[in-house]
Amino acid sequence: MKEKRTAPLAVMLVVMIYLLIPLAVSIVYSLFQKWTGILPEGFRLDNYISLFTNGEFLASVARSIAMCIVPIAATIIIVLLALFVTTIYFPSLEKYVQIICMIPYTIQGVILSVSILSLYVGSPTFLSNRLLMLMGAYCVVILPYIYQGIRNGMRAVHMPTLIEAAEMLGASKLYAFFRVVVPNILSAIIISSLLAVGIIFGDYVLIRNLAGTSAPNMQIYLYQTMKHDSTMASAVFVIIMLTTFIITLLVLLLQSRDTKRRQQQVKE
Repeated sequence: MKEKRTAPLAVMLVVMIYLLIPLAVSIVYSLFQKWTGILPEGFRLDNYISLFTNGEFLASVARSIAMCIVPIAATIIIVLLALFVTTIYFPSLEKYVQIICMIPYTIQGVILSVSILSLYVGSPTFLSNRLLMLMGAYCVVILPYIYQGIRNGMRAVHMPTLIEAAEMLGASKLYAFFRVVVPNILSAIIISSLLAVGIIFGDYVLIRNLAGTSAPNMQIYLYQTMKHDSTMASAVFVIIMLTTFIITLLVLLLQSRDTKRRQQQVKE
């Protein structure tokens, strides 16, 4: 039994070490002036001090945050309304909505960006705006994750039952949905939103193809920094990776808490 348990743990440990080596090397490289021999030389924190006092870098961080908030908020609203309508009024359409929402899983970033450019570049309407195209592309990319998280949350709280109970007390279906169901699935919304933040935060292909350098986020700033200062670029990479790592930890912690809460409710 011990051997059976030890083998998977050993594999996981090897995989974790393999994945963390690039981050560890980047951290060391960003903290030293040069690394030409076996050991790095000239410990310093200048790269991080320069970054957090650099207006361009802080502006790229602000853009990255804004690029996360807008598409995530829009996608959550669309998914909530779509699931409300299909669950309450058209249950037979739910499987088709699920298929549509899962399609972005199969679309590569390059294909999506090229398709959007070919459709809307040169259009006389507001759809030709590059930032708007980028926000739309992000909505498509994160749609499956937001949909799956919210759908699972609604199933866990038995949404039709909650709405029926609220209707018996005189509430309308829409009022019951937003005042009773949505607060009960808030943890599912937060978890799927954090997952979407990690996906958008790590994107380079879509913003490079659709927006270029007109609205540089942290990834574009990293690409530009690599051209003239490799140690500074390592510091930017470390900040991006640590942010993504923290978001992943938050998602896992919230999922664990949510699972324990549901198991406790089932026991009660």
